[in-house]
Amino acid sequence: MGTLAVVGGGAVGLAVAWHAAEAGWTVTVFDPAPASGASYVAGGMLAPLSEGWPGEDRVLEFGAAALAAWPAFGERLRAVGGESVFVADATMTVALDGADAADLRTVADWLAGFGHDLTLLDRAGVRAAEPALARTVRAGLLAEAEPAIDNRRVLRALRAACAATGVEIRTQAVAALDDLPHDRIVLAAGAHSARLWPELPVRPVKGEILRLRHRPGVRPAPSRVIRARVHGRQVYMVPRDDGIVVGATQYEAGFDTTVTVGGVRDLIADAETVLPGIGEYELAEASAGSRPGTPDNLPLLGHLDDRVIAATGHGRNGMLTLALTATLVSGLLADQPSALADIAAPQRFPALRLSTSGGVR
Repeated sequence: MGTLAVVGGGAVGLAVAWHAAEAGWTVTVFDPAPASGASYVAGGMLAPLSEGWPGEDRVLEFGAAALAAWPAFGERLRAVGGESVFVADATMTVALDGADAADLRTVADWLAGFGHDLTLLDRAGVRAAEPALARTVRAGLLAEAEPAIDNRRVLRALRAACAATGVEIRTQAVAALDDLPHDRIVLAAGAHSARLWPELPVRPVKGEILRLRHRPGVRPAPSRVIRARVHGRQVYMVPRDDGIVVGATQYEAGFDTTVTVGGVRDLIADAETVLPGIGEYELAEASAGSRPGTPDNLPLLGHLDDRVIAATGHGRNGMLTLALTATLVSGLLADQPSALADIAAPQRFPALRLSTSGGVR
């Protein structure tokens, strides 16, 4: 093997570093604030089926493969971190009006064509499954195969795994990749990746998220992840041991991670439309992060030149695609590409020029 620099110490960077160290690389992670940023404020949904839409076949293929990688990965995290990272076993998407109910049927029919069978629920079925939801909910789409994880437990376990495998974490920024003397480099700097490789089509997408704490005497949160669209805005609620996570706004706001009054107001109002009792919870935290977005909602995984590999652009799906990303990057480091890595190859964007060495320049 040799020496490997991983630029970026979020969940993706730490998972890549862990896998590479296990394969025999001498790994150093560079990040001025490891285990923070978008990874720290994530909701933790693993929902590639529920979030799919007809026409997004490649996104579905990649997301379904990422979901399939989670059971074994989650067990490894439990073994190293000492606690399960899973907080819910299923996801339910609910509809508040006829148009949204029709969309649920469209998604269910499309997914069935790929062998993913989800369950459509009428009003009574939704109430039976999750009695705390509003009586105005008209229909639901239940995905039994879509769990959720606690992102902060994942980060703790990844840091423990890196420590156990000898990964060095340096709390410093990297000004230029050429400054690093390592044999290979993995660029996993999330929304900041384009600062180090300007040709990459990665942009920051702001997302605000709330953490609500359950109070004595208040009805417990639903046991499943609940997703909905309210006034055209997406809202989700993910269980935690002490309450619920509500997310997430989505703005093209550069690297601004200020939590706004409007964002908090919309999240609470939308969540309360679906789960009326949520107004009795304690508002424990309001935070925001910059998701690394790409034009087609697929990450960028692949060689940028002979030394640098991209592992960025995961958008809203950083936690979902975490296990698969670490596996695919390990393959790229071992010069063993795969069809799934090809789906996310940076070269799919025509604006990126190929260098004579096969990388993007």
